[in-house]
Amino acid sequence: MKITASEVNKLRQSTGAGMMDCKKALVESEGDFEKAVEVLRKRGQKVAANRADRDSTEGAALAVVNADKTAGIAISINCETDFVAKNDSYLELAHSLANHAIDFDTKEDFLSSSFDGMTVEEKLTQQTGVIGEKIEIGGFRKLTAPFVGSYIHSGNKIATLEPLYVIDGFPISKNVAMQAAAMNPIALNEDAVDSSLIEKEINIAKDQLRQEGKPEAMLDNIAKGKIKRFFKDNTLVNQVFIKDNTLSVAQYVKSADADLVVTAFERVALG
Repeated sequence: MKITASEVNKLRQSTGAGMMDCKKALVESEGDFEKAVEVLRKRGQKVAANRADRDSTEGAALAVVNADKTAGIAISINCETDFVAKNDSYLELAHSLANHAIDFDTKEDFLSSSFDGMTVEEKLTQQTGVIGEKIEIGGFRKLTAPFVGSYIHSGNKIATLEPLYVIDGFPISKNVAMQAAAMNPIALNEDAVDSSLIEKEINIAKDQLRQEGKPEAMLDNIAKGKIKRFFKDNTLVNQVFIKDNTLSVAQYVKSADADLVVTAFERVALG
C-alpha cells in the first residue's frame, strides 16, 4: 500500500524515529498508526536487550525546580556516548523527562507514569531503538522545602539541589548548590559521615604516623586532628566556601542570614 510523506512525518514527530524506520513501520503495519508505534517500540525492546550490558555513563544530569520553588528534582538521563548526549533531540527529551519527573517522589513512580502516550520506561525503551544506544534513568533525587535552589554544572555533568527553610533563599541556595557540585562532599556534616568510614580514616592516619616514627602514645591525639581535617575537606558545611576562602560554607550561610542552617543537599553526577 502507498504510505504518504505526511503519515511518515506524523509518526516521526510522535516517536523521534528516523524517516526510513517510520516508513518501514507503517508498511509493516499496513498504514495503521498505533500498530506502527508498537512496531517501533518492539524494535526498541530488541535493541535494549542487545545493549543491556553496556555502560551508560554519559547523558545529561539536570536539576529542575517547580514554579513556587518549594520542590526540586535532580536527575540523570543516561546514554552510552558523549556524541548522543550532546545531540539536540536527546537534550530535548532529557529536559522533557526532567520536567515531568518533578511531579513524582520516587524513581519507580516516575518510570511507571504516563509520558507521551506510554510509560516513561516504555519511552526510554522506544528511544533506545531510535538512537541505538542504551538509555536509562541514573540518579533520581527529590527535595522539598520552603525554598529549593538548584545548580547544573557546565556540560550537564552534575546537578545539585539545596533546600533552605526560608521563603526567599536565592542566591544563597544556588551558591551552596554550586559548592556541592564543585567540591563533591561525601556528607552534610560530621554526624552524617558513616562510622565505618571514620574508623577507616583513623586507621589510615595511624598507619601513616607509625611510618613517620611517631610514638604509639601520641597516635590517638594526632589522628583526631587529621580526622578534623578530613571533615573540613569532605563535609559540606565545614568545607571552605569556594567564593570566599575566609569562610566555611556554614559561616557563609550565617553571614547571609543569621537564622539559616544548611540541613541537606542532593547531588547527581554522570559516570
